[in-house]
Amino acid sequence: MSYVDDNLVAGENVMYRAHLHWVLYITAVLAALLVIAVGLALAADKSTKDIAWFFFVLAPLPLIRPYLLCRFSEFAVTDKRVLVKTGILNRHTLETLLTKVENISVDQSLGGRMLNYGTITVTGTGGTKEQFARIAAPLEFRKQIQAATLKYQEQR
Repeated sequence: MSYVDDNLVAGENVMYRAHLHWVLYITAVLAALLVIAVGLALAADKSTKDIAWFFFVLAPLPLIRPYLLCRFSEFAVTDKRVLVKTGILNRHTLETLLTKVENISVDQSLGGRMLNYGTITVTGTGGTKEQFARIAAPLEFRKQIQAATLKYQEQR
């Protein structure tokens, strides 16, 4: 079960889930292709053909880290809180009540705007700032936090 689902309080419902963007894989895919190219070059030469298999075994290794980052990162907006969990071995979590969210900023580069990813900074009351990079659809995530905050305030 996911971190978000395990940490919901009684009567709390998830309204929106976000995830990391696929752009996280670009460097890893390029590295894997480079390793495959070296393996192919070695396989073409009879004297190094026996070593080539080693490069084909190594090729998927660069893809493991971004896969695990995507798999173990969670971003959610509930009707009461914003919940974020990142990290593979070392866990970083943020659980902020909607009433304690002071500001949500989105930073996007030109590439981020074109591919719809960016960095979200959640500022809580008291000035605490938490940044989360390479979030898919960051403007939608901010919009969902704002909508949940307004709905929560109307219910009170």
